[in-house]
Amino acid sequence: MSGLLSRLGVRLPIIQAPMAGTSTPQLAAAVTEAGGLGSIALGAVDAAAGREMIAAVRRGTNGPFNVNLFCHRPARSDPTLNAGWLAALAPTFASFGAAPPAAISEIYTSFAADAEMLAMLEETRPPVVSFHFGLPPAAAIARLKSTGALLLATATSLAEAQASVAAGVDAVVAQGWEAGGHRGVFEPGAPDGRLGVAVLTRLLVKQVPVPIIAAGGLMDGAAVAGVLALGAQAAQLGTAFVACPESSADSYHRDALMGPGAVATEMTDLISGRPARCLPNAFTALSETLQATPRPDYPIAYDAGKALAAAARARGDGRYGAQWAGQGAPLARALPAAALMAALERELELARRPS
Repeated sequence: MSGLLSRLGVRLPIIQAPMAGTSTPQLAAAVTEAGGLGSIALGAVDAAAGREMIAAVRRGTNGPFNVNLFCHRPARSDPTLNAGWLAALAPTFASFGAAPPAAISEIYTSFAADAEMLAMLEETRPPVVSFHFGLPPAAAIARLKSTGALLLATATSLAEAQASVAAGVDAVVAQGWEAGGHRGVFEPGAPDGRLGVAVLTRLLVKQVPVPIIAAGGLMDGAAVAGVLALGAQAAQLGTAFVACPESSADSYHRDALMGPGAVATEMTDLISGRPARCLPNAFTALSETLQATPRPDYPIAYDAGKALAAAARARGDGRYGAQWAGQGAPLARALPAAALMAALERELELARRPS
């Protein structure tokens, strides 16, 4: 077992990805109890809710777990841009007998500007803290390191990984283009090399002096073995856990994951304002009509996206939700987390046996 997770007492080189809106304290605890590293996502909640989630994980396990935070640049609200986006969505709202909200706002506070969240983490001392969409200020990293937490950061490129190491993180999550959910690019408007998990993992293993965790399209033990052979010290799986009963994915998301559309996930920024890999649905189908319309910053655009999804669900249509999934979606298994972890362990052992 690698030094990265063994220092925490984690038996298997498997991390359950923190998925805002899908991962739950119950899922994280079940994964940790089964020998992996469970994760919860605090990017979409405030400090008080985050405290409750951490307590809930600890009620389910005495083992280590990861707490994930969004470090996006705080949104810049433009009333004209916001109004134009709402006007573009208005016909779709009208198809459900609804009107778009009168205004939209920044529904999630970036950890880069969330003093209350930082203070809560210093008090509750989660064993692992990870960052997505960038890095928090140096002072926040120093304060978290003083708690003894292992710090991780998502990188989609060598430059992002190098910036993470320079900031003082202990390990880098190499997020390949295949990954489901929000792409972790530091700056969504910058050029994106779209490196796959295999190439990115090997590149970072060779050129970055900290442990690398591979993420993106990994769904079974054979895939875990593959990235470990490339030099990763662990694999992070997200979509693999969406169909677990412990996840909070709704029935529409689960049905879509198990449906024919799973073979053709799409990268879109329509739903939230940042690129994210999603199962094809009615929202992604709006691409042709909305692509030329400027979008508000994340997460202001997400405020509108959530309102549209709610209007559709009120009429029994669940095809407008954020049904995040990676390219490995067709390999999803609807198993309890403990059973899935046991299957992953068996598959990993089989893949590592000499032929």
